[in-house]
Parts: sequence; C-alpha cells; structure tokens
Amino acid sequence: MMSEKTKVYTYTRVSTAMQIDGYSLDAQKSRVKSFDDFNDFEIV
Repeated sequence: MMSEKTKVYTYTRVSTAMQIDGYSLDAQKSRVKSFDDFNDFEIV
C-alpha cells in the first residue's frame, strides 16, 4: 500500500537589496526543493 506524501507550501522572499547578493530567490527555491525531496514532501 502506497502512503500519500505530505503536501507542503513553500515561500521565498528577499526583503533587502543586500540579501539579493549570494542568496537569490533561485537559490532559496533550490534548497527548499532539495529539502522537500529528501523528506518525501509534495510541493503544491
């Protein structure tokens, strides 16, 4: 029997111009996706 994945929502943001350098939205999305894949979550 297959168990259903836990569904999660993600949220990325940058609040200052300084945060854009070195920690872009794409970098945040990539880290969140890796975390979700590792924990067998489903991003909805």
